[in-house]
Amino acid sequence: MLNIEVSPILLRFLFGGSAVAISALIAKNFGGRLGGIFAAFPAVYLAAILGLRMDYEGSELLLISEQLSKGALVGMIADICCALAASYFILRYGWKRGLAYALILWAVLAPTIYFTWFRL
Repeated sequence: MLNIEVSPILLRFLFGGSAVAISALIAKNFGGRLGGIFAAFPAVYLAAILGLRMDYEGSELLLISEQLSKGALVGMIADICCALAASYFILRYGWKRGLAYALILWAVLAPTIYFTWFRL
């Protein structure tokens, strides 16, 4: 059977859900740009790092944390490109098609960056 720990899942839910809710409230009350800054809060990354502590320790924890951080860097670079592309595509094609194009770009770009620059 699968060995699934509930606490790391709850931790990710708490961090991720809180970040999304806070960024939506900030965007509604103070504008989209400020809300966008909070939308980029690395909640999932922080929850993943904290969750690793529950499964690893010592030098193994350091190694896994380094690998996770390198992977997060790849994702963040792809996220920046996706956000830039979304701002262009949404204005040009509307929000549905523009968002779809930006997400497709992310899905192509993230593995490309990983396999060409950061082969972990």
